[in-house]
Amino acid sequence: AWIRTSFSHSMKNLSFLMRTGGGLVYPRADLGDLSGFAEGAKKPVSMADGKPFFGAKAYKDSKVCNMMTVSELHRRYHESTGIAFSSMYPGCIAETQLFREKRPWFRKAFPWFMKYVTGGYVGMEEAGERLAQVVDDPQCTKSDVYWSWNGGAQQIGRWSEDGKPRGAGGSGGEIFENTQSDAVRDRETAKKMWELSCKAVGLTDKDKPKAAESA
Repeated sequence: AWIRTSFSHSMKNLSFLMRTGGGLVYPRADLGDLSGFAEGAKKPVSMADGKPFFGAKAYKDSKVCNMMTVSELHRRYHESTGIAFSSMYPGCIAETQLFREKRPWFRKAFPWFMKYVTGGYVGMEEAGERLAQVVDDPQCTKSDVYWSWNGGAQQIGRWSEDGKPRGAGGSGGEIFENTQSDAVRDRETAKKMWELSCKAVGLTDKDKPKAAESA
């Protein structure tokens, strides 16, 4: 998802957890040699690496590409336009329609697991507030940053006297500049992904922004 705000001259990208290249849960994001992009990314090609379709991996691969795109936009256009390009990880928003086609037991168990085992759970309202912060907070004007929050992740949840879980979830905490994975920071692959993506959608130099690219 992309948010562009003219009043703050910034462009934000909502990202999955990509600091470690897609998290530690199988499958890991891996763009391979981008042969799928090189082949035009059209049917029957369904994956960036040219391999058979794998839904969970395709989701993670797409987020790596999104974050690479943010970095490429920064390298090519930030200096000449002043626009800030950044990504953010709002936390695990486990109770949306993303899992609507999963089995009922999974839709019930997954939010509980994220709340009380991994601690990565964040509600939709708080996630929205985090997005608004990255868009409008003066401290978030820096470009080419991966924003995250140091909430209560990796803590075991417990019930407090007011009947609410405490010490659970990625909620709360302060915003900070997170570190991208080596995969996302792979300059050569990012540049190749950018060029092949432009070619795949028929974007020519004439169609690109007038601002001079600095890449």
